[in-house]
Amino acid sequence: MSLKSMTSAMATESAAQLNAYRANGPQTGDNISRQTLFWLLLTNLAVLSPLFDKTTPWTLGICAICLLWRIGIYVGKVAKPPRYLVTSLAIGAAITLALVSGTIGLLNALVNLLILGYALKYIEMRSVRDVRAVVIVGYFLIALTFIDHQSMLNTVHLIGVTIINTCVLVTLYQSQHRWQHTAWIGAKLLLQSMPLALLLFLVLPRFAPLWLVPNVKEAQTGLSDSLAVGDISKLTRSSALAFRVSFTDASPTQAELYWRALVLEDYDGLTWRQDAGIKQIQKDAFFFPPSRPDPARQLPSLTPKTQNSTSNSQPRVYRYQVIAEPSHQPWLFGLDVAYSQDDKLVNLPDYRLYALRNVDQRMGYNASSWPQAKMDLTLSAKQRQINLNLPADSNPRARQLAAEFKTKYPEPHKRLWAMMGYFNQQPFFYTLTPPPIGRQQVDDFLFENKAGFCAHYASAFIFMARASGIPARMVTGYQGGEYNPQANYLSVYQYMAHAWAEVWLENEGWVRFDPTAMVAPNRIEQGFDAEFSPEQSYLQESPFSSLRFKSMPWLNELRQRFASVDYYWSLWVLGFNQERQNKVLSGILGEVTKAKVAMFMSVCIGLIGLYIAYSVGLFRFKREQDPISAKYQRICQRLSKFGIARPAHLGPNAFAAQLIDTHQQQSPLFCREFDMFTQSYVALKYQNLADNDYQVALKRFNAAAKALNWLLFGPSKQLK
Repeated sequence: MSLKSMTSAMATESAAQLNAYRANGPQTGDNISRQTLFWLLLTNLAVLSPLFDKTTPWTLGICAICLLWRIGIYVGKVAKPPRYLVTSLAIGAAITLALVSGTIGLLNALVNLLILGYALKYIEMRSVRDVRAVVIVGYFLIALTFIDHQSMLNTVHLIGVTIINTCVLVTLYQSQHRWQHTAWIGAKLLLQSMPLALLLFLVLPRFAPLWLVPNVKEAQTGLSDSLAVGDISKLTRSSALAFRVSFTDASPTQAELYWRALVLEDYDGLTWRQDAGIKQIQKDAFFFPPSRPDPARQLPSLTPKTQNSTSNSQPRVYRYQVIAEPSHQPWLFGLDVAYSQDDKLVNLPDYRLYALRNVDQRMGYNASSWPQAKMDLTLSAKQRQINLNLPADSNPRARQLAAEFKTKYPEPHKRLWAMMGYFNQQPFFYTLTPPPIGRQQVDDFLFENKAGFCAHYASAFIFMARASGIPARMVTGYQGGEYNPQANYLSVYQYMAHAWAEVWLENEGWVRFDPTAMVAPNRIEQGFDAEFSPEQSYLQESPFSSLRFKSMPWLNELRQRFASVDYYWSLWVLGFNQERQNKVLSGILGEVTKAKVAMFMSVCIGLIGLYIAYSVGLFRFKREQDPISAKYQRICQRLSKFGIARPAHLGPNAFAAQLIDTHQQQSPLFCREFDMFTQSYVALKYQNLADNDYQVALKRFNAAAKALNWLLFGPSKQLK
């Protein structure tokens, strides 16, 4: 059954209910107020809006129908749909999700199923119990949203959604107040829960998860495990953040910031790919983690003094923390030679850092890099062959040029630097928009176009090195970083993606060569913006990017301050691991023991409980009278000065009747005002008024009190 025909059937089957609905008024159930229905409309929009990117068209269509139908119920235009139609719609939606779950992924399928249950329960609810069920599912959806949306701004947004969802519960018990009062109560309830949440966040142990969330099928961003010569230039049109990094001590220069991500060794003449062997190691990494020696073992022992030393005789080490943005891919980033002891990743044999699961959320890890450590001082015959392979009969002119270099420069070092100098001596041009090339890519680039991006130069250099008998491979990652002085960290963006070459030399291992530096040295030494215009690269397709403020000093400073706040959020909240927890608890408790933690929790929970008990009125240090009763008592006290005391056994109505009988002849105006004052007081205190009626009674009460105060000011001596 199509969505259109099902909607038509629902409207037809509801005709009888609609006639009764129009005759008897809104069918909101016995206990559901219109204010509750109003907040439910807001909640439905607020809860589902952050999950828009995860919904299938079928789910989105059903949610839209349910929302429009509920709006129709609220304004009195339609009645509730029959239960069997809602059930049929739910079964059809579940079957559709089962069919597409392989495409959208298991987690997204489960999220869509929960969204459908939320929407369908929302349209068919008939009692307060149904409202509570909708609110509870809303809280689950908010928690699911936080899985993928963990930035500070998204967290603030989700807190607002939580307040709106809580307001629905408030209206179940206080439906006579205005929406401003309801919103304040909802926010107050959430604020009261914050101390307990903060305490649990601070003291609960950071255990490893008992289960793993299924991988989310999302569009991958950033670098890929295959590279055609034009792929890197596509990334330069993206202003998205790739990762941020903060150094513990001294940081490298801009020219040293080569962030290694992938090593590509297989070349078919058109595309560079990872070797099948390293792919298998990555596939088995979760169950059989690969081992790679710590680079520090190659070098003399490092003391705190030598870590900061700038002397060439001392080994250098950079220690840093990386916060990677979600890329839905497993490769991580590090400077050569990087090593990490983090249990969320492994150190691969090709000197890369590799996450055990795709980076679907912001991921923080610590790493150390030893620039002077050697990579693979010995090369196996198999690895040598892999990194010498070239497709047969490809790029004959480049092969001939490589042979000339080999004949003229038999020594590998001189030959490689002669190849590097070739790019500097010939009229090569560095551009983001190179002209097209044919199947003989290297020949076309070297001898015809002589214009390209980093992948063109690296690919040509590697081809010539292999053709001359030197093992070489492609490395992709990022080069450079934008320094944020507000929080002392580097931001690395997608447009900083880069490709360079590594060649294997005897007694040196793998050595980096970057021919881009021979053509566009400013790109390496000063950064991407020194070579290319932002408006013609990463800002071209990002009209609303905050990076546009880089050219305006005061706006750029403001941008960096906001980025710093988000960075600290990622560092101290999302990255609050066992190490940071111990550091914070040590600052509070000194030596952290189980007894001290238990005592700390008991004291904090006791204080939180006392505050909540006080705020809800379970006890008062000094009991306060509500304003309405206080105003009534003040009028009665002023009457007692005129000899009209209210007996303790008389209620407000009986006291008013007695006063009017006694003083109607002497003070008719006073008696009329006191009668209105008493009626308003009784209505406010003892009657369950609707919101509008409550406000009208309150205005009358205040007006009568003001008039009585004026009459009792002096001209009512006849009351004595």
